[in-house]
Amino acid sequence: MNTSDNLQNLRHTSAHLLAAAVQKLYPDAKRAIGPAIESGFYYDFEFNKPLTEEDLPKIEEEMKTILKTWTKTDHREVTNNEAMKQFNNEPYKLELIEEFAKEGKTLTIYKNGEYEDLCKGGHAENPAKEIGAFKLLSLAGAYWRGSEKNKMLTRIYGTAFSTQAQLDEYLLMQEEAKKRDHKKLASQLELFFFDDTAPGMAYWLPKGLTLYNTLYSFAREMYRKYGYQEVATPQLNKKELYETSGHWAHYRDDMFLSPMSYLRDESDNPMEGSEVFGVKPMNCPNHMRIFAHKTRSYHDLPLRLAETTSLHRFELSGTLNGLFRIRQFRQDDAHIFIYPEQAKQEFESLLKMIEEMYSPFNLTYRFRFGTRPDSHLGEASDWDIAEDVLRKVLNASGKEYFELAGEGAFYGPKVDILMKDSLGREWQTGTIQLDIQQPKRFGLHYIDSEGSEKMPFVFHRAIVGSFERFLGILIEHFAGVFPLWMAPIQVALLPIADRHVEYAQKVKKQLEQHDIRVEVSDNADTLQAKIRNATLQKVPLMGIIGDKEIAAEAISVRSRAGENLGSQAINDFLQKVKQDIDKKI
Repeated sequence: MNTSDNLQNLRHTSAHLLAAAVQKLYPDAKRAIGPAIESGFYYDFEFNKPLTEEDLPKIEEEMKTILKTWTKTDHREVTNNEAMKQFNNEPYKLELIEEFAKEGKTLTIYKNGEYEDLCKGGHAENPAKEIGAFKLLSLAGAYWRGSEKNKMLTRIYGTAFSTQAQLDEYLLMQEEAKKRDHKKLASQLELFFFDDTAPGMAYWLPKGLTLYNTLYSFAREMYRKYGYQEVATPQLNKKELYETSGHWAHYRDDMFLSPMSYLRDESDNPMEGSEVFGVKPMNCPNHMRIFAHKTRSYHDLPLRLAETTSLHRFELSGTLNGLFRIRQFRQDDAHIFIYPEQAKQEFESLLKMIEEMYSPFNLTYRFRFGTRPDSHLGEASDWDIAEDVLRKVLNASGKEYFELAGEGAFYGPKVDILMKDSLGREWQTGTIQLDIQQPKRFGLHYIDSEGSEKMPFVFHRAIVGSFERFLGILIEHFAGVFPLWMAPIQVALLPIADRHVEYAQKVKKQLEQHDIRVEVSDNADTLQAKIRNATLQKVPLMGIIGDKEIAAEAISVRSRAGENLGSQAINDFLQKVKQDIDKKI
């Protein structure tokens, strides 16, 4: 999909076009914000009466009528007083104007036809010519400013392109994406489910947990190969830990917090001395404490600490989305403590590790390099050092990447992995960050070759990122048709009649001795029904067992695609399957 500035400008203008149509049809509606987003645009409104999906075609038609008059885009700078006067009946605009005034920002108003909106810009110059096709997609609730303390607004989502053909292609892809929805496939394949008693946290079923553990085991293989040591740290930590790291100031509202009393009176009532704890949302502060708990030498570096314990983040209920946006997750998280001269070599090793971990999934990816944000810790000179290392290695690597100014983490520049799936959608999965700030804040040091104390640098890295999110992406990428090495059930043995079940169980034990995941369909269904069920469950291989197979000590092998792979001796079949699993074919 085209993601150029022109497309983003076109979509931003389309958000204004939506707002113009809404104002015409619903004069009492209050406007909030309407940005362009990766897949299109949205605009948030406060309506007096609820809007429904049936209202969207009417709004679309009004947008088409208005668009004909939008032959140019104008803008002008205004004072705070002028803006307040113009938007005096728009409470959400007034709040933004007051905020911008405090920050000393210049206010601009953009105009198309008769429509004007407070906006910082980025628009099509001639919307009537440039906006070739658009469509309103859906409605959603959205809290103003993303806070559940504020009023719930109505968000209208849409998308826009320069041609009808591009829109048609996008809508076709969306239909295919619906078929691959990981939540629907999870129900069909019995992988996981969600329950109202634990919103945003998955219940993993046996097959799903097998899939999960297969990914976890793969990550652990890579830990061992690349010299990582696994650790586990507390789930509950005092807020002081996060104050030291800087996360408290930046992420407090995204954490699960719990006040705890360590002193109680005779009636078991809390006494003064209560402390605030946070359920762990990230591992890095804990890993800083591990580094600091003993004297370290330069001989100990690089020190690579990996951890995959559960993390929790207080995502707003309206943002939760299956495994893609979740409150409890684990990730292949690690922190690498180095002395500065090791940064180049370690980053090169990380790029090699990424390639090795993504290739078994047949996934392509590129990198997004985020540099120093406005709100950051530490001196600009520290950031320059870290950014220079990452930029030089990326340039030398030959890997595709682009730079995004101001999009680094608050403690260091970062390189995000953007993975492309089978539908061409791009997802952020893992990330690598080079941190000089947290080692300073925690007072970390090692003893160098001359006996002096020096501060280490730290790489934060997660390559697949959240296991939950990565699996959600993979479920849709493969449409549930997992490669053999990942499949929860790798072989389904299908006895034709009851008298063949005993032999099937014997074969099952043989395969399981070699860690092949097998199930026997020993119910009373017909063979065709068993084949159909195994196919619906997307089991890679089926072994049909009848009188001939027992006599020959073999099985008749069929693929989930319906291909007849012929009769195979048990040992030959076992060795071939084991080989394909080990090679991650």
